[in-house]
Amino acid sequence: MTVPPENFLEISDLSFSYDKRPVLKGINMSVPKGRVVAIMGGSGCGKTTLLRLIGGQLKPTAGHVKFDGKVIGELGRSALYETRRKMGMLFQFGALFTDLSVYENVAFQMREHTDLPESVIRDLVLMKLDAVGLRGARNLMPNELSGGMARRVALARTIALDPMLIMYDEPFTGLDPISLGVIGNLIRKLSDSLGATSIVVTHDVQESLQIVDHVYFVSEGVIVAEGTPDEIRASKKPFVHQFIHGEIDGPVPFHYPAASYVEELGLNHA
Repeated sequence: MTVPPENFLEISDLSFSYDKRPVLKGINMSVPKGRVVAIMGGSGCGKTTLLRLIGGQLKPTAGHVKFDGKVIGELGRSALYETRRKMGMLFQFGALFTDLSVYENVAFQMREHTDLPESVIRDLVLMKLDAVGLRGARNLMPNELSGGMARRVALARTIALDPMLIMYDEPFTGLDPISLGVIGNLIRKLSDSLGATSIVVTHDVQESLQIVDHVYFVSEGVIVAEGTPDEIRASKKPFVHQFIHGEIDGPVPFHYPAASYVEELGLNHA
């Protein structure tokens, strides 16, 4: 399949199953270069699995992921590792190396994947930390950081090698409102300044709709809606409306399927 040049990431008829349990069922998604795209949906709908398929950690049951002109599932080991150097991943809780300082965490990838001299690595580390507002915290250890600061250090590490694609797995989880706003602003700012393409997997509706260009909603392994933030806010689709407005009941029911409550209590025989 020939991918239009404006589509930096193309996901075509993608399906994936764990053993015999289907998780994704024919996903189609196009992500133009330089855009910030959100993938939303309830827990267990396959959002993180989708990120793993993009990164090549998993291979699809059917369909394919095409990134920068390459079909990820068809790459050999060395080609996959080379392609992954163009990607950055911000894990849900940062996943900092606990025994390394802030500075060493950010420098780690540069030392592993480049032959840059230490003087250049130092300048680059300070540049990345300055971009997230934490140049002054470079000598701190991860256990000395707040949750928001740790997430920002992880973001600095994610952009250490100037990736072309940045993936964020629930970047707002566990953050206070101020930190949440800071991270949201950084995602947009860094994507724009680096010219990177960004995919944000998130449950946080309001913050995400302020920073993304396009939204895909996933439910039960399929895309049930997509559009710009304004289109999503105005959507009349029951699942999207329930998710956006945080309604208790709707297509996603409050009660797990069960027999009649009256019958189980035996009240119909009273």
